[in-house]
Amino acid sequence: MDVIAQVIDFFLHLDKYLAQIITDYGTLTYLILFLIIFTETGLVVMPLLPGDSLLFATGALAASTGALNVWYVIPLLILAALLGDNLNYFVGKFLGERIKKHERILFFKREYLLQTEEFYAKHGGKTVIMARFIPIVRTIAPFVAGAGSMTYGKYITFCVVGALLWVPSLTMLGYFFGNLDVVKKNFELVIFGIIGLSILPVLWQFVKPKLASK
Repeated sequence: MDVIAQVIDFFLHLDKYLAQIITDYGTLTYLILFLIIFTETGLVVMPLLPGDSLLFATGALAASTGALNVWYVIPLLILAALLGDNLNYFVGKFLGERIKKHERILFFKREYLLQTEEFYAKHGGKTVIMARFIPIVRTIAPFVAGAGSMTYGKYITFCVVGALLWVPSLTMLGYFFGNLDVVKKNFELVIFGIIGLSILPVLWQFVKPKLASK
């Protein structure tokens, strides 16, 4: 329980933890940020690392402290996201056929993989872009795209578009608005708001069929 409490505290007070990292590690903070984004997008078993909130907090601290250069941060983290996604895609490619031949590998069931393939076929590459903004889903989506039938040429196009939208938008949102007094005093609520907005597309996919049936 202590570990869970610490993880939750880290998420809710990410601005303070990140400020301490900057103080302790200086320019190595760039590498730390790179590794967090790379790990969250590249390792399918690490979906709970901060993504959206980290980008927002990074932008806010770049504006307030000047210790981070936002024009270095943005291309660096775009690169981290792309490299992570590519690793995840090719791991999925490697394991995809094995999953289809077995009922389950780790927490991936053949049934879920086939359902996701159908979803990709129906909604196309825009799903890859949408997934970029949804916590946990953005970690799993590249793996499933690789394990499924989506070709790399199609995947990488939407993957790049997603990264170019995701990193700059949230980082600059933090850069311009993260230092407002109302935001700094209610950072926890802002984080909840970012997470809430991120999962709205998923909730809508569940609600829409029910509304259509009525």
